[in-house]
Order: sequence, then structure tokens, then C-alpha cells
Amino acid sequence: MRTRTKRIVALLAGTAMLGSSFASFAATDVAANDLAYKGELEIMHYSTSEESEGNGGSDGFRTVLQAWDEAHPDITLTQNVLANAEYKTQIATLAAAGDLPDVFLLQGMNTKDWAKQGLLLDLTDYIKASPYYDEYIQNYFTPFTDGDSLYGYPVLTGGTCTVVIYDKAMWKEAGYDEFPSTWEDVEKASEYFNDQGITTVAFGNGGKWQANSDFLSTLGNRYTGPDWFLSLINKEGAAFTDDKFVAALTEMQHLFQDTQIFNEDFNAVTNEDAREYYISGEAAAFIGGNWDESYIWATLKENDTDKWNNMGFAVLPQPADATEAPTSQNIGLGYAVAINAKLADDPDKLAAAIDLAQEVTGPAFASYVAENYALGGLTNVGDVDLSKFDQITQDFYNYSYVDTEKCEIYDSYITNAVWDVLNTDLQSMMNGEKTPEEVAQAAQEAYEANY
Repeated sequence: MRTRTKRIVALLAGTAMLGSSFASFAATDVAANDLAYKGELEIMHYSTSEESEGNGGSDGFRTVLQAWDEAHPDITLTQNVLANAEYKTQIATLAAAGDLPDVFLLQGMNTKDWAKQGLLLDLTDYIKASPYYDEYIQNYFTPFTDGDSLYGYPVLTGGTCTVVIYDKAMWKEAGYDEFPSTWEDVEKASEYFNDQGITTVAFGNGGKWQANSDFLSTLGNRYTGPDWFLSLINKEGAAFTDDKFVAALTEMQHLFQDTQIFNEDFNAVTNEDAREYYISGEAAAFIGGNWDESYIWATLKENDTDKWNNMGFAVLPQPADATEAPTSQNIGLGYAVAINAKLADDPDKLAAAIDLAQEVTGPAFASYVAENYALGGLTNVGDVDLSKFDQITQDFYNYSYVDTEKCEIYDSYITNAVWDVLNTDLQSMMNGEKTPEEVAQAAQEAYEANY
């Protein structure tokens, strides 16, 4: 949909919010800098009203964006707001046509290609000159870097793509005080759940990306460790065909093909579908991202308080032959606010775009999501007072930021041309139609041809 933000309304306080127990939310303050530009400025993003329901990052983005718009009445801020999947397709189409919006959300995997094509404004000097620079969490910039140049302000919330959400009561009945730490024990538990007609772990890979983002990038790290992927990013010798990565693919195929752990339709349903299996009690656990956790939290809070009270969080179980990082989970900021390189020809308009990018990723956003959702953004906000949150939100905060080891999200890096090949082949591999070796070889060929 295409809208002008003078008429966009942020979510009302208390609508599917993790912080809905609070009496009210204060208006988000942004720096009302005096800008010379008085014309139209377009931003394209995917934080629809539906996306923001129960999603702290999208709600915070919409809220701060509206506050910036209201603080600059002489600028007509036009929002092109698309659903997530549609956004990815449309932004790629616009990039191919050399017709990107003034301001837009950039995925890390596209940074190097689009920078080489001259589509992205080099933001290095602007970022370093930002009044918030000293507060930025610097490693969040890595996916949006090419050489020494920075091409985006990391946006939305730093959240995991791989969290196991499980029903404590259901697992207690199966004989487990907490979710198992090994796949061997999960497979044993599946015997009990299958006898009850219950799926042990729900997972959806209908969009193809879920197997990569929500599963393999953590499972792979258990076999390779972090240096392997950094070598792959930097083209320093690592290859998809390396034995340790093939071992991760082999374990992944085993889990989905040779066990009774997952729902049979895992390659046909999306993560949104799979989390409904968990919500309804058809599955004892679910694997997805922080956005799924937010949705499940809000849905159960409203409709099933007993199940809500039994929400637990765990890392991906450790395979028997893996030797690395048993408590790792992947976390990062998968998008950045980027600016069309063409704005360099209009200094006043560019200054307005820079100001917008700084504010929707700055302290106003970070404070909002920390205070209302116990989430983090690009800027540090100091110690988050967790005492005002329910125990589940506190547990998820600690899972996300305190108690686990961090690893990278694969498809925040490299290039979409590689991940398109791997993601399609992963579906075939998980169905038993391709071998791990074939998948690794095809990914390596795409890597060598496109990166």
C-alpha cells in the first residue's frame, strides 16, 4: 500500500504489546533538527500495521517514524509500506531498474552488489559524524560494510533468528524438566509425543529462507565455529564444500528425514503456520525467530494464560558429533536504513534523509523498544530495568542478550545469488531428494560465480 504518513497511525498502547501491562506509553521524542529541505521524501519499508502487532521492532520503527514526520511538518514524508515478502521482491526489482526509493531498508546480503553498482550512498562520513555515533553498537554495521565503507544505519531490533520455544508443562509430562540440550534426547522425547499424537517440534520452511536463517546458520556454527564463516565472508579460503559444513548439512538432513521430530509438512508451511501448531497445542515446541516469539507471547497472553505461563526458551540442541559453541544462537540486525546514491545531487534533501535515518535508528527508537519490549537496537541504552516486565519477557531478554553465545545469521552477508541456490537446494535436501554433498557443491559454485 502507498500512504502519506500524516495519516498513518501507530499502534494504540496495549494492542498486542509485550509492555501492555503498563499504564501508558509516553510519546517518542526525536531530535527536531531544523532542516532546509521542504519537499517530498519517500521511504520504503515493511513495517505494516499487521507486522507491528506484537513485534516490538516494527512498532518502534512506525512510532519513531511518525514522530519524525510530525517534527518536520514542512517535509511530506511518503511511505511505501509493503508486506515483508512483497518488500523483498519489490526492492530487488527497483534495484535492478536503478530506481530505488530515496530511503529504504537494505538487507546485508545485497550490500556489496548494490554498492558496486553505484546504487547506495556511501554513508561512512555521515555515520561517523552522527551525534549518536559513540552510542552505536559497532558490530551491527558489519553486514552493511564493503571494504572501509558503510552503507546503512542498522535498523529495527537485535533479535535471534533461532530460538526454541517450548511448553514447559508438556515437556514435564514427557519426563523433562527443561528442553533437552542434545538432539539425541529430543529424538527420544519424540517417541512419547508421537504416541500422544503431538508433533515434537514445529518448523516451517515454506518460504525457503527459514531453513537457512532459523536453523542452519546456528547448526552450522556448531560444526564450523565462527572463523569459518568470517573466512567465507572475507574470501579467505573457506568453502561450502569444507567437510565441517557438509557435516552440518548431513545432520540437518538426518534430523528432518530420519527422525520423527518435526511436522511432516515442514517444507510446505511457513513459520507463521508452524507457530500456530505450537499455539494450538498440536506441537510441544517451535523453532523460529524473535518476531515469532513476540507473536506467540501476545496471542497466548490474550487467549491462553496457562500456556502463556509455561513458555520456555532454549538454544538449538547440540548434535552428537559437533564440537563448537553448544549455547550459540544467531542474532543481529538484518536490515539497515540506506539512501539512494542519487540524493547526492540534492544536498538539502540528502540532509533530510540522513536526519531521518539517524532518528529512526537512534536513541529514541532504542529507548522505546527497551522500555516497552525489553529489546535492543543500534544504540546502547544502558541497563534495562527488567523488573517491570513479566517473567517470560525477562527470560527472553536474558536468553537473547545475556545467557547465550552469539553467532552470525548467514543470509545477512554475502549475496542473494548464493542464498537463492542454497535455500532452494536445502528444501530438496530436507525432502531427501539431494545429498548434502550436492547441496554444498552447488552453493560453492554459486559463491564462486557471484561473490
